[in-house]
Amino acid sequence: MFRPLALYIGFRYTRAKKRNHFISFIALASMLGIALGITVLITVLSVMNGFDYEIRDRIFGVARQVTVTGYEGGISSWQNMEKEIGNNKDVIASAPFVIGQGMLSKDGVVHGAEISGILPLQEEKISQMQNNMVQGSMSDLKPGEFGVVLGQEIARHLMANLGDKVILVTPQSTVTPIGIEPRFKRFTVVGIFHVSEGFGYDATTAFINIYDAQKLFGLGKDITGFNVKIKDLYRAPMISAALMEQFNGEYFVSDWTYKYGSYLKAIRMEKTMMFVVLLFIIAVAAFNLVSSLVMTVTDKQSDIAILRTLGATPKMIMSIFMVQGSIIGVFGTLLGIVGGVLLALNAPDLVIILERVLHTSFISAGVYFIDYLPSRLEFADVWHVGLVALVMSLLATIYPAWRAAKTQPAQALRYE
Repeated sequence: MFRPLALYIGFRYTRAKKRNHFISFIALASMLGIALGITVLITVLSVMNGFDYEIRDRIFGVARQVTVTGYEGGISSWQNMEKEIGNNKDVIASAPFVIGQGMLSKDGVVHGAEISGILPLQEEKISQMQNNMVQGSMSDLKPGEFGVVLGQEIARHLMANLGDKVILVTPQSTVTPIGIEPRFKRFTVVGIFHVSEGFGYDATTAFINIYDAQKLFGLGKDITGFNVKIKDLYRAPMISAALMEQFNGEYFVSDWTYKYGSYLKAIRMEKTMMFVVLLFIIAVAAFNLVSSLVMTVTDKQSDIAILRTLGATPKMIMSIFMVQGSIIGVFGTLLGIVGGVLLALNAPDLVIILERVLHTSFISAGVYFIDYLPSRLEFADVWHVGLVALVMSLLATIYPAWRAAKTQPAQALRYE
């Protein structure tokens, strides 16, 4: 059967013989080094993807993607404005809200909070807050019943449970015969939600019905603004600009990048830096490949000389050692990709096992927003890592192969 000579000889040189076990060991170490570097790099990138996805999912499940508010005071005739917002092709849904500051009190314990007045049915179209309910339901916020949904940290601080009464005091004042008094109202706890310790929602936010909020904050029939859900999160700045132009600049339009853009930029920057830093592991393995091939060239001086006397061209000699290095690089890359994919898919379970064995917790929700290790394998990362490893392996073969091609037969065979 016909075999290309360079491929056949290069493959033969990768196998160990009695006199060059050390060189074969160096070649094996280079292959394992490339595989280890790829495995680690794919796993780390998958974990960074997992953090990125989980944080985005949690942030945009409860945060305002685009917000339309008035520059001064509330927005009147908001039903017509809601229809105009819905006419934008990039908008999925919108929901009116009233927002204000308040102080929650129970049995002498007080806690400050941002009070959001919402329409529960419309809020479900733009938010996943219902999925974060620990007790009760957002739909229990019915107009006129003065129910409140508290964040878990607020409820814990006030020691409030479902059905308990809390007093909400607002900065707005009421004129009475005995003077000016702060406006307050007793509310019934109808729900408790938990998002994540890292975002601060649990300790700073409470929800009431929008009609109750209008009465409490003295807005009449006005609202503070609209929360808008859009189709493409990364086009939020452009959509905000389009909405502002649509309303001729009469309303202030902001988007999530003002508050949360730094989080996602930090994660992406960390992912990029991790990719660059961990590439050095593959670079070290490629350097070992250079050393292995240089020693192979030195060991095969007589073989090279004989091949040259039989008519082998310098190009063929160069091809032989490039094939040998490429075989090591290809097998190392394939081994690394398989190991990286398997480790990335099973990393969360492995971390859980380690936490149980060591009786410790590696990840804190107060720091990382989540309390478990996420992993999200993406084919693009596997492709890029594998391609970079192959290119580095091929580049590592150039110098040793060039050195072999420069071997002079007469000098190599002088002492044979």
